[in-house]
Amino acid sequence: MSCIFGGWIPAFAGMTFILYIYELMNKQPAVYILANKRHGTLYIGVTSNLVKRIWEHKHNAMGGFTKRYGVHYLVWFELHDSMESAIQREKCLKEWNRTWKLNLIESANPNWE
Repeated sequence: MSCIFGGWIPAFAGMTFILYIYELMNKQPAVYILANKRHGTLYIGVTSNLVKRIWEHKHNAMGGFTKRYGVHYLVWFELHDSMESAIQREKCLKEWNRTWKLNLIESANPNWE
């Protein structure tokens, strides 16, 4: 048996329950920018679980823009207190011109690592 939060979880609950608890604990609204290479194609997104969402992008778990263009590298992110503020920031960033986006990335991640 496994112990989580002082309670016991029967073995039959398995990984599904543990992953559910992990997701609940890791809800943190975030805005992020992915790229396929330095100064390459950019993608701006918003999520409540950054680790999970980046994993989905890297493993092409969903079709769409990032799968089609191979945009899998996290180059910038920003955490928010609420999903509403994260969505507003995402919309704002999507309106920025490319130079501003590149400057934003390079101000926090000059080597695009």
